[in-house]
Amino acid sequence: MVFGIIDYSPLWETMRRKRITQYRLLKSGIDNKTLDTLKKNKNITLLTLERLCIILDCTPNDVVAFLPDTPEQDT
Repeated sequence: MVFGIIDYSPLWETMRRKRITQYRLLKSGIDNKTLDTLKKNKNITLLTLERLCIILDCTPNDVVAFLPDTPEQDT
């Protein structure tokens, strides 16, 4: 079974480009627990993804990337 890796580096780049701080996300309804989850590249709900897209005026691709896990080589 192949699993993927969630990567939120597009979020941090989008925030930097748009000059939106974590403080602004907090004031816009994204809580500290969710910010911690994003920093650790853990799963978020689609509702949270939608909120981030609305706050940042962007698409999901500007928030998250899905990186396929590299399959182990058989030796």
